[in-house]
Amino acid sequence: MIKLFRQNMKVAMSAVCKQVQPFLNFPSPINMTPFYRRKDKVVFVMGATGTGKSRLAIELAAHFPGEVINSDKMQVYKGLNIVTNKVTKEECREIPHHLLGFVDPDSDFTATDFLNHTSLAMRSISSRDKVSIIAGGSNSFIEALVDGDPEFRSRHDCCFLWVDVSLRALRPFVSERVDRMVEAGLVDEVRSMYNPQADNTKGIRRAIGVGEMDQYFRIEATDADDESKARFLEASINQIKDNTCLLARDQQKKIRRLYNMWSWNMHRIDATEVFERRGSKEASDEAWERLVLRPSSMIVDRFLYEAPSTTIISPDMTATTAIAPPVPMAAVAAATH
Repeated sequence: MIKLFRQNMKVAMSAVCKQVQPFLNFPSPINMTPFYRRKDKVVFVMGATGTGKSRLAIELAAHFPGEVINSDKMQVYKGLNIVTNKVTKEECREIPHHLLGFVDPDSDFTATDFLNHTSLAMRSISSRDKVSIIAGGSNSFIEALVDGDPEFRSRHDCCFLWVDVSLRALRPFVSERVDRMVEAGLVDEVRSMYNPQADNTKGIRRAIGVGEMDQYFRIEATDADDESKARFLEASINQIKDNTCLLARDQQKKIRRLYNMWSWNMHRIDATEVFERRGSKEASDEAWERLVLRPSSMIVDRFLYEAPSTTIISPDMTATTAIAPPVPMAAVAAATH
């Protein structure tokens, strides 16, 4: 009886094994071995208008080396180089810049356009074994790229540098910068494209400095006396200063919100002292080196060359993201003393 039972069990187990066996034989086209792709690394330089983002991006690009991708939504347009405060050829220091002054000024360059062009630029930069450094004040573009593009996050590790300056120290600098822009020819530059019938809510005409000059140009075209014209010009320039300060305030608010979201790899670089010491170029440059460039270089160096992240890609599996560890704050503090 026991012998008969064992024979029946053997037959039953054989039948079970024969039933599950087909599930172990995968068709030959499917490769179940995962492979690993090293994620490209991207550095973002963020900050309110006038805080020195372009300067830092260029200095980092010269050191590592890298190439700069502009993320300022007004600087993508052709023209109005003074009004939009584009970096000059000399300031670029032969560092290649992408998405700078290439869009028709009357068209609207959207966040989707930015994603597409940035993706192409990053692939081009990566093919030359350079680091992509994305810099600009249009945080909506950066947020669309980082949070709105799953493919970007699956293929890239991100390091965010936030150049922060207190509004108390930034306001007088912004005022002085507008005065320098006026001396450099801002009024004539805007006059060259002025059209009283134009829509100042589209394209490059949205830039601060265009709409603010409207009233002055209208008065200038009348028989008003020189004193009245000068008064309107001064009012227009003051409005440019006020609106630029409001822009800086709004940009800071947006960055603080993003900082709360991306604090895992976003580093605040306090450059306030640099602006407080701007009365002396030597003192200001020393503060920049000590408080901004040196800590930023340490952070980027660690980000690029330590703890590389990989994306795990296997059949029926979505790409997983890996986050590089932030640089120890003790190391940054050591660089600032």
